[in-house]
Amino acid sequence: MEKEERRANILEVNLDGSGEIIYASGLRNPVGMDWNPSTGALWTAVNERDKLGDSLVPDYMTSVKKGGWYGWPYSYYGAIKDPRWKDEPHDSLVQKAIIPDVPLGSHTASLGLTFYTNDAFPSTYKNGAFIGQHGSWNRANFAGYKVVFVPFTNGKPQQPEDFLTGFIAEGEESEVYGRPVGVTVAKDGALLVNDDDAGIIWRVAPTS
Repeated sequence: MEKEERRANILEVNLDGSGEIIYASGLRNPVGMDWNPSTGALWTAVNERDKLGDSLVPDYMTSVKKGGWYGWPYSYYGAIKDPRWKDEPHDSLVQKAIIPDVPLGSHTASLGLTFYTNDAFPSTYKNGAFIGQHGSWNRANFAGYKVVFVPFTNGKPQQPEDFLTGFIAEGEESEVYGRPVGVTVAKDGALLVNDDDAGIIWRVAPTS
């Protein structure tokens, strides 16, 4: 673990490079980050660990508490111990691990995240979050390969919904057409999705 210095963390640093601190830790791979427009809280999408089976471990989206600890690598989803550490217990750290807010499916490789504050889409999308799922690489059946949307009600997240799909070839077990990663909102309110497999930036916009 001494080789993991500054890794699996969210860092806070001044614009001039000074004053670096660990804002939150135990986050295996927090890629997309954005500020909740309703509450001002920091949120992130986390790509979780592999090699515990097809159904473990869920990637997730969560609010980020300053100074918070989220379990990696000793536990997942709060205080569920990673069995690979059975000969070297870390009970004190496991017990204080924060449970994430929204599970996003195992091995979905949830990466990009952006909150939607524009008015171009229907009002149900306002202040919710889009997440790019790059897709699984070591799962018997594909997972991810899409963009999901997490609605928020009174500042609280609801169940994820499929938003942009069709990247997995119908009836195929090994063919995909693309892998969404980054998501961002254009000035006109359209959603831009970076697909690093097809080499395309998809633009999703309302029809009227």
